[in-house]
Amino acid sequence: MKRPLTLAMTETQNVYQPMPQQLAELSQLGAHLEEIRRANVAHHVALARVAAARGAQIIGFGELFTGPYFASTQDPMWLGLAESAEDGPTIQTLKTVAKEESLVIVAPIYEQHGERRYNTAVVIDADGQVLGKYRKTHIPNGQNEQGRFTEGFYYDRADATQDGYFPVFKTRYAQVGVAICYDRHFEGVMSALKRHGAELILSPAVTFGAKSERLWDMEFEVDAVRHRVFIAGSNRLGAEQPWGVRYFGKSYVAGPNSRPPLDRSTPGLVMATIDLGELDAPDAAGWRLLEDARPDIYRE
Repeated sequence: MKRPLTLAMTETQNVYQPMPQQLAELSQLGAHLEEIRRANVAHHVALARVAAARGAQIIGFGELFTGPYFASTQDPMWLGLAESAEDGPTIQTLKTVAKEESLVIVAPIYEQHGERRYNTAVVIDADGQVLGKYRKTHIPNGQNEQGRFTEGFYYDRADATQDGYFPVFKTRYAQVGVAICYDRHFEGVMSALKRHGAELILSPAVTFGAKSERLWDMEFEVDAVRHRVFIAGSNRLGAEQPWGVRYFGKSYVAGPNSRPPLDRSTPGLVMATIDLGELDAPDAAGWRLLEDARPDIYRE
């Protein structure tokens, strides 16, 4: 039985201006964090409304979409960009938008929770209700040929909740899971989300570098086939000043049988229509990977 779903992802970058051209000038932004947040939220709200007008039922925003990717350097100024995932200004705005547009929104924000901070995706249903949140479980610290990523300076890795580390959210349109950026590299993440009922997994990312780009083209494809699930990976596109790191974009959707065609006709948006009915049909290859797996032998 066909179960069509139209989804959208943002593929954009920080829109706040003016941004300094030199790293030494970053401190001048400390008094403008709320303006940075408002500019980027307004940008994404506009994209969400366009997506809804074009038939999208679910939209996934990019990782840490409320600002530039600040983790290329360590500066405590950016700690002030964190906000509540329950009643912070970004989520309050998006709850209204979700209800007005009958749109499921997956919003990866910089979360403040007590004294701790997290990289958190908040899932808002099409009636404007917050269904819950997923906190990034793996935190990268390192560098490649293009730049650094010092995320451990800014936020903690997730602790287990009553729903475990990998919750799946029953939205109006689909069972949705989230795996944020670095999470996608780790064995067991996508399979856990599938076991918990995910039909669609959104993987928002800020990723760059030659090896990352090579894996970007492989990982979602393999996991979508192996676990019989749709995976939508979104990445930033272009370079943000003053860091100058170039994000390669290349957002796409992988399905159990193919890559659905993409619509990139609206700048900043990548859209696709998928058929969730594929998940209910027999595997096109004749395989029964989930039934024939032997997890008891894999850790010998």
